[in-house]
Amino acid sequence: MSSCGIMSCTMIFLSLIIAIVVLVGNAIVIWLLGFQMCRNAFSIYILNLAGADFLFIGFQIGYCFYIIFDIYTIPIKLPLFFIVMLNFAYLCGLSILSAVSIERCLCVMRPFWYRCQLPRHTSAVICTMLWVLSLVLSLSEGKECGFLPGTNISDWCKTIDLIITSWLIVLFVVLLVSSLALVITIFCGLYRIPVTRLYVVIVFTVLFFLLFGLPYGIYLFLLVWAETFYYVFPCGFLPVTIFLSCINTCANPIIYFLVGSVRHHRFQRKSLKLLLQQARQDTPETEEYVEMGSLGRSREVNSLQGTESCFDQA
Repeated sequence: MSSCGIMSCTMIFLSLIIAIVVLVGNAIVIWLLGFQMCRNAFSIYILNLAGADFLFIGFQIGYCFYIIFDIYTIPIKLPLFFIVMLNFAYLCGLSILSAVSIERCLCVMRPFWYRCQLPRHTSAVICTMLWVLSLVLSLSEGKECGFLPGTNISDWCKTIDLIITSWLIVLFVVLLVSSLALVITIFCGLYRIPVTRLYVVIVFTVLFFLLFGLPYGIYLFLLVWAETFYYVFPCGFLPVTIFLSCINTCANPIIYFLVGSVRHHRFQRKSLKLLLQQARQDTPETEEYVEMGSLGRSREVNSLQGTESCFDQA
């Protein structure tokens, strides 16, 4: 096996290991937010983002097995529908992440308008629209570019690819601008805004996507516009983008639980449910203890009265 094949195979095997962790982590987040906790607007975004990540990594695992079989020259045919679902999950995850960044930015920059004028259930409506839009774009590409069973490449393929690429660029720009605006407003605004766990979760989630999730989008973009792509980067670029995308999806659950476990700059062991509750907390850190007379001990409880101060439009 050539050095290129060894590197590609190593990256894919590492991606598979990480993908298993991703599935477990996102499954826990989906279970807790979907069935065990009361949801606010931010929780709805996180639930949908975890669902998109779960879908993305599930099909990514199948794609990794296909690449491994191809490296070892084992004849196997990958359904082209996998590509449609990968693009669908990636588009949906990026769209939801951009939406939560915009909404949080509006909450900080225009708090009165956000709390009083924004309709209820906005987050659920936006997530539904983004799922539908991503599905329509992906299925349109699959139909016109021959990725769906019984379809062939048509003259509309390049047009659909152009629309999807333009939408990706818009999402990247919106995510970057809204995140920068949020950080600048927090640290350089006229009024000092306390940094809460919710801010930390959003900033780190966006940062990890820009570092590790963006290369996969660039890969999609280059495939559309540069037919000589494989000759410019002949070895290892696809396995690297897959590996980085797995790191990105793996990072999200870890960020939620780590941020929820930090209190006054120290890590504390708590249940995963309580950690996830605290990760979405939109108030400055406070220590609250309730004296349990019958048990003769103190029990720490989570203060979430202000959690929905900005994200209470679920």
